[in-house]
Amino acid sequence: MKKEIKERIEWINRGEVPNGYIKHKKLGIIPQKWTYGKFKNFINIKTGQVNPQEEPYCNMVHIGLANIEKFTGRLLYVKTAQEENLISGKYYFESGDVLFGKIRPELSKVYTPKFEGICSSDIYPLSPKNNIKSTFLKYLLLDKRFYKFSVSISARTGLPKVNREDLGSYLALLPPIDEQEIIGSILSTWDNAIELKEKLIVQKKEQKKGLMQNLLTGKVRLSGFNDKWKPVKLGDVLKFKKKEALSNPQDYYLLTVKLHLKGIEATNKKPNVTTKGRPYYLREPGELLIGRQNFHNGGIGIVPKDMVEYIASNAISSVETKKGNLKFYYYYLSNGNFYKRVGHIIGGTGQKEISESSMKKLKLIIPTSIEEQNAITNILSTVDKEIKLLERELEELKQQKKGLTQLLLTGKVRVKS
Repeated sequence: MKKEIKERIEWINRGEVPNGYIKHKKLGIIPQKWTYGKFKNFINIKTGQVNPQEEPYCNMVHIGLANIEKFTGRLLYVKTAQEENLISGKYYFESGDVLFGKIRPELSKVYTPKFEGICSSDIYPLSPKNNIKSTFLKYLLLDKRFYKFSVSISARTGLPKVNREDLGSYLALLPPIDEQEIIGSILSTWDNAIELKEKLIVQKKEQKKGLMQNLLTGKVRLSGFNDKWKPVKLGDVLKFKKKEALSNPQDYYLLTVKLHLKGIEATNKKPNVTTKGRPYYLREPGELLIGRQNFHNGGIGIVPKDMVEYIASNAISSVETKKGNLKFYYYYLSNGNFYKRVGHIIGGTGQKEISESSMKKLKLIIPTSIEEQNAITNILSTVDKEIKLLERELEELKQQKKGLTQLLLTGKVRVKS
């Protein structure tokens, strides 16, 4: 960052007014030549509903709240009004409008269509006036200052919505039109980079899924391994660790085994201990944990190395290996073709869970060679590392874009036309 920009940001953060800036009682320190005013001066909120069963609206794309991804401004999927067999009144929108989800504003559902269509009555079609660009308006509506405003409105009224009057009263800050275009282009570029990274993560996870289906079933064998795989019971190769119940579980924080193979997560919660409640056990880094109530939903994971002195109730089993590679067994049990079939043997009348005795009887078909187990584990571990690296890069991109958005929308950083 250039020295003069860094100094300007430091001055503004200290409450000092740099050259070319003014102090506004509500907006803080802002660029002198930027415009500010209520939203109603910059947008028209379209009114008047159309009949989705009539021409030409029946053949137009229909957008509802469910079609817009929260926080990102992306469209998830669409159907025509005719395909959805719509009967109630809808709003018409044009290319260049901005669609704002007025219901549950905390979800920040905003979309800028490049086509005409109709939208549900849960959405305001906003038509930008000549002093604001639609892309810039989108980022204003996705910005944290507008988020706080809309959520506070919803809390004040007790209704999960923002009405027309409140939306029109929002105090917006606008740069000149050419600067709006550049800011919109910059932030759109970051959004494209984030979306590309997300697609790479999805592709990598699909690659891992395919590898697991092939390598953990023996459909594809690694070079140098020809021994026949053999059937065993889970209890033959794994054992459930016997632990001593804690006398003071209220002094420890809980961990949770997340569903859908999302791993082990530390919490900032401590257990509510009762005399007739479940016992709690200390869990060690490197242990394989199985949530018996949700094993069939992917409730399985290995305790991370840095997760020390966390506890879980006896609804979660700690597993160690009798022979073989523990991480291989983690991958084997994590294969969707395996754990999803466990649901039919889960017993109980309340919150159902699979018993340890039933789990011991589960049939596995595995390589007899520990070397083959290790080789398979190494391949899948490498893919896991690649996924984690991509996820870290994605989070960094999101944080960088978040910081840049704040600088650009407040004028702390200016762009040249």
